[in-house]
This record gives sequence, structure tokens and C-alpha cells, in this order.
Amino acid sequence: MPRLFVGLEIPSAIGVQLSGLRGGLPGARWIDVENYHVTLRFIGDIDEPTADRVADILDDIRRRPFPVTIKGARSFGGKKPHSVFACVEPTPDLMALQADIERKMQMVGLPAEQRKFTPHITIARVRGASGSAVANYLGMRGFFRAGPFTAEDFTLLSSRASQGGGPYIAEEVYPLDAPAFDYGLEQRI
Repeated sequence: MPRLFVGLEIPSAIGVQLSGLRGGLPGARWIDVENYHVTLRFIGDIDEPTADRVADILDDIRRRPFPVTIKGARSFGGKKPHSVFACVEPTPDLMALQADIERKMQMVGLPAEQRKFTPHITIARVRGASGSAVANYLGMRGFFRAGPFTAEDFTLLSSRASQGGGPYIAEEVYPLDAPAFDYGLEQRI
């Protein structure tokens, strides 16, 4: 049974910039640079026929490439943080792509995602770090910026049961190559 999710993979140059955030937080388990990504939709453990339907229906999504900018760092978990992430700017293009993917997942019978989509790149798991240590870390690195880079595709990824952070395998890549829409410029005869 594959564990699947849909994401934007991060260019290696951006990954190198993000790797500069590593260190300085006792108790953190840092994500390997090659596993940085923006999760667009977590799917989870599903059977092979459903996985095949997911792979097929994602091929129907048509969007143009768009810029992705990383601005800042934060944590999830409130007073008991569990992860530290780099914030991805929630542009209209990114949010529309994520909404398209969500609709497609519901079309294959998967339940709606209950959490609000917050575009981010997880850089560390911090279950062993105190809230004050995470706050201090973010106070020094919270103004991080990288990009923009152009999202030219999105990927169906799989992972094996692990502690989080990979390794991830690209199962299928879907190009963002929709032609530009002609806004009322019709050919006149």
C-alpha cells in the first residue's frame, strides 16, 4: 500500500539556501535537503487501484508555470511546537493549483482535507525542542527569504513509513504547461 502525497519539488539552488537554516536548535531533527518540498495534498496510505486513479486524474490539471517565493520561517504546534518550516507565499496561482488538486482527490473518493492549506517547506521536526528554544531560533532566522523560482511542474510522491522527512520517490511528474488563455482576442474573418 503506497503512502502518497502531491507536492512541488524545490530546485537544488533553493535547497542550498534553505539548508542555511539548519543548526542552532537543540533537539531538532533536520530534514535532508533533497527531501525539501511544498506539500500540496497529503493522500496517505491507499490501495493500488486508488493510487492508479489518483495518478490518472492529476494528469487532467492544466495550469501555467508560476513563481514561488519563500518568505520567513515559523513553527507548527503553538506552545508545544512539532516542526519548523519556511513559509511559502500563498499566491493566487499556488492556491488555485492546490484547490484543483483537492477537487481531483475528492473526485476519486478521498475525504476532503480537514486542515487549511498553509504552503510551507518543513525544515525540521522539533518534538525534542522546547517552545522557548524554537522561539529563540525563529527570532534569529524568521526573516529568511529565498526565490523566487518558477514552479514548472508538480509531482506525485511516495514515501515509506518513517519518522518523517523522507526518503521520497517521484512516482509521476505533471508539467504546468497550459497555453496562455486568449482573453477575447478572437481572430477576425
